Amino acid sequence: MINRTFDRWASIVFVLVGIFFIVASKSLSTTAYGSGVGPDVFPFGLGILLVLLSIRLFYETFRYQANEQEKVTLDWKRFLIVIVAVLFYASSLEWLGYILSTFIFLVITFQTMERGKWISTILVSGFFSGGVYYLYVNVLKGVLPSFPLF
Repeated sequence: MINRTFDRWASIVFVLVGIFFIVASKSLSTTAYGSGVGPDVFPFGLGILLVLLSIRLFYETFRYQANEQEKVTLDWKRFLIVIVAVLFYASSLEWLGYILSTFIFLVITFQTMERGKWISTILVSGFFSGGVYYLYVNVLKGVLPSFPLF
């Protein structure tokens, strides 16, 4: 289901959010104590990625076929589950650690988007959370909360 008008407005809003991330990241320090990567790196990179993907979405709205335009029904249940999962993720990051909280968040959101496929969900969630942690901490020499603090 495609809604051309919604996609265009969403792409404009996301470009503005991405630009905000890029500009705001410049006010953060470039280094952090005990870390080779400063707190400005991820917001800057994510801002650039968001701007590029939003420009792509805006461009794609002009390529929609006329018969692809359909009435879109919003799936509030999935939306609310993902919002609650994001709030849980943000609040549990410090006390559960990056790996475990990211794993749980990804499992919940993957299963919300597409039920079933538990093995692939668990494998992708585990490899992603462990892989990003390894790359950020060992390769980039950054600091992330690793395991539960209880």
